Amino acid sequence: MAAYGQTQYSPALQPAGPYAPYHTQGYSMPSYNIKTEDGLSHSPGQTGLLSYSNFSSTPPSQSLYSYPHTHAYSSYSQSQYPPYYNYNSPYLTSNNISPAAITAPLAYQHPEHPVMLPNHSPESHTGEYHPPPSPPTPGKEEGVSARRGSDGKLRGRKRVSDPAPPLDSDIERVFIWDLDETIIIFHSLLTGTFSSRFGKDSSKAVSLGLWMEEMIFNLADSRLFFNDLEECDQVHIDDVASDDNGQDLSTYNFGSDGFQSPAGAGSLCLGSGVHGGVDWMRKLAFRYRRVKEIYNTYKNNVGGLLGSPKREEWLQLRREMEVLTDLWLTHALKALALINSRPNCVNVLVTTTQLIPALSKVLLYGLGSAFPIENIYSATKTGKESCFERVAQRFGRRAVYVVIGDGAEEETVAKKKNMPFWRVSCRADLEALSHALELDYL
Repeated sequence: MAAYGQTQYSPALQPAGPYAPYHTQGYSMPSYNIKTEDGLSHSPGQTGLLSYSNFSSTPPSQSLYSYPHTHAYSSYSQSQYPPYYNYNSPYLTSNNISPAAITAPLAYQHPEHPVMLPNHSPESHTGEYHPPPSPPTPGKEEGVSARRGSDGKLRGRKRVSDPAPPLDSDIERVFIWDLDETIIIFHSLLTGTFSSRFGKDSSKAVSLGLWMEEMIFNLADSRLFFNDLEECDQVHIDDVASDDNGQDLSTYNFGSDGFQSPAGAGSLCLGSGVHGGVDWMRKLAFRYRRVKEIYNTYKNNVGGLLGSPKREEWLQLRREMEVLTDLWLTHALKALALINSRPNCVNVLVTTTQLIPALSKVLLYGLGSAFPIENIYSATKTGKESCFERVAQRFGRRAVYVVIGDGAEEETVAKKKNMPFWRVSCRADLEALSHALELDYL
């Protein structure tokens, strides 16, 4: 049995078609088991590194206010959510997190979550959450120089020091991520699936899920115009940009521009399209432009957007969720960072959450640096297949697309489009993903 950080290899199916990363070089995708810190051997449930099938030769004055419960779930039955939120992989049930690995919470007093260390003051913090350091991979040195992969392309450990990002047409590999239960743990906290699957305190899990849900919709409503945009949802932040005349919005009063008429603006947003007069459409575009500005301004400083005391509440919530989920998000962030460190690779997010709440989630979970807002797509109205097609059209047929998720929909679409699929059903799958990325197998 291999030691932690080592791999055991066995040949796997070689894909064919335009999306196969290595088949022209005779490369065999490995499968492996990883021994985690607890000393147990985990099989991430991958058939090789990736799964393939059906391959063919052709390829406003806005201010915070109390959270309205109009967005809350009416109940927490698992039947409300697709069955693929039920995990099917074994997982470590004992708590193997060292208390020293978690930064001490702040002195913010939440009604249901008492502070553990009251000696800290909010002023001593910068307002940003810093996850515990990712576990290192033994046997690998930090400053490894760039080397060529089996496809002959140069892959470095660190991003080339060029301030200009690569053009979409220059991207060689696109990693399309699902959000909920892949990168973040959220829905399964509310349904009880996570606690029952991994042996966690169910009441604590639901409580943290409700707490995060409140923060998500509070931020969406109070800062990201969700009250105005809920019925006018878009797939992408720039979908109504053509209606924007470029007016300076620095002194624009969104609260009194008449966007929501007494008759209600909902009747102007029907189906998957947006319908309205030129003036109304321009006001809609203004809102999406402002959302984009806010995201880009605060994606690395969410605490500054929340302000006190919400900032301290958010910091404590993030820490408690990391403890409950055994650093799930920390491992996901490690994989995202490894992809971002490559000069010609990109992370793209395709989620079934509406666009504005999705942006709120990304900000609150600290994912802003991993996903530029232009790389976030909402499949709420169009479905994931349509979003995948948009992504493929944007980056071109020459790029290799790798889909990472936990759900049946993204897996089905990935197989249909001959895209490799990496299933995430437990934390070990994220650890294995990072390991594969470090070894340049993806």
